Amino acid sequence: MAVVPNNSNLPRHVAIIMDGNGRWAQRRHLPRQAGHVAGVNAVREVVRQACDIGLENLTLFAFSSENWKRPAREVGALMGLFRLYFRNDLDEIVQRGARVRIIGNRGRVEEDIRQMIEDAERRTLANTGMNLTFAFDYGGQEEIAAAARELARAAADGRLDPETITPELLSSRLFTSGLPEPDLVIRTSGERRLSNFLLWQSAYAELMFVDTLWPDFGREEFLDALDKFSRRERRFGALPESVA
Repeated sequence: MAVVPNNSNLPRHVAIIMDGNGRWAQRRHLPRQAGHVAGVNAVREVVRQACDIGLENLTLFAFSSENWKRPAREVGALMGLFRLYFRNDLDEIVQRGARVRIIGNRGRVEEDIRQMIEDAERRTLANTGMNLTFAFDYGGQEEIAAAARELARAAADGRLDPETITPELLSSRLFTSGLPEPDLVIRTSGERRLSNFLLWQSAYAELMFVDTLWPDFGREEFLDALDKFSRRERRFGALPESVA
């Protein structure tokens, strides 16, 4: 049984690429929609567990900018599950004191979803518990390009000296401005890539690829990942004193 790490061993920010819903359904001879429904249940349990153990920041990759390329029926089902999750779970999130933030391109979603996003952020704005971020219609390259365009416009207008552009300044223009960079990025389902998720922010993140499909990623798997993280040595490009 996985042990709950104490707060001193917890990462400040955990980001998760939730992968494997379709394969979970396929292995059970179920439609892909059933896998996405099971995936929402896993979201619910991981969010609860993260709140219970006192995690400060949790970011979940809910829908990528590339997911629009999927069949229209599946995209519609994913949007429906997004609606259902916030209708059914927002009250609990509010009660747990979590603060919701949705990052990504809001211009491509339907108006009712945009309203739900704004309502979730407004209702939880004053909460002081865990920062719960959903990357929704999100792409890391698109995010970096948007930040670069903003700085370029400022420079062209004479409001910014290009020589003063630093990594910190660019970071302040990203969707995640104000959040610490992720310490741990977990990807489920056995795939070993970031898939355009938090590319800039994950420069020094610990990467953990687990074989468990997302719908099966529950309390034990989450705590096990945190335990493994606590035993990793993070050097950020430096050497340990024993070697230096």
